[in-house]
Amino acid sequence: MSIAVTGATGQLGRLVVEALITRGTAPSEIVAVVRDSAKAGALSARGVQVRVADYDAPETLTTAFAGVDKLLLISGNAVGQRVPQHTAVINAAKAAGVGFLAYTSLLRADTSTLGLGPEHKATEELIAASGIPFALLRNGWYIENYTGNLAGDIEHGAIYGASGEGRIAAATRGDYAEAAAAVLISGETGVFELGGTTPFTKGELAAAIAQQSGKPVEYRNLSVADFQAALVGAGLPEAFAGLLADTDGKVVDGELDTDSTDLQRLISRPSTPLDDAIATELKG
Repeated sequence: MSIAVTGATGQLGRLVVEALITRGTAPSEIVAVVRDSAKAGALSARGVQVRVADYDAPETLTTAFAGVDKLLLISGNAVGQRVPQHTAVINAAKAAGVGFLAYTSLLRADTSTLGLGPEHKATEELIAASGIPFALLRNGWYIENYTGNLAGDIEHGAIYGASGEGRIAAATRGDYAEAAAAVLISGETGVFELGGTTPFTKGELAAAIAQQSGKPVEYRNLSVADFQAALVGAGLPEAFAGLLADTDGKVVDGELDTDSTDLQRLISRPSTPLDDAIATELKG
């Protein structure tokens, strides 16, 4: 049984490969699909098959998927280009005779009002129309989206946002990777709404950072427009800053919250607690 993971050297992909091995998949049965083989040396050293392919080079994909039984399509990071990229992957999977396709989507992608939603929804529709048995892994927000700049947050004594008292059912990349590995191994089809066990507000996030660091950190709530301006001021491109600010503002509407227990069922445990995720990040 051959399992392929696209974006296998990325932040999520490498964790999925690790989770597959931890759950008993032989490295030789794993195909790591990567754009740059130079970054996959550690995978090769473990006995994982490494194949080079690019979402933007469809001719490379069918070859990369040859002999693959199950495939995880990790959504591309080129927002605005995902639909043609994902179409190329889906078409190549069908041409290669892949028997099962899993996709890392967005929480409630079919009804989401987030700016990130339309590309995920379109991809889900393409997968459903492909005729390949599939699993839609609708990942909620990553805790790492908030812990990636802890040093700066602690230095400034504040985190910013536009989410008010809205709750976020976030989990770690490791949690989502374990869920993906479980589905790939089992071949369970369906739609999985994946979110953290204990949702939190940005205010609770700030309090947790303060507790774990021993430094004062508060949450400062802004309007969506002011938050976007702050992100631009921090060096983000305006379009991307707008997307993040819009997402944060819609937390108030529950767009990043869920009471689904799909994640916990798949990984057979609660998701990683926020305090533990912060402590791990602080330790480096």
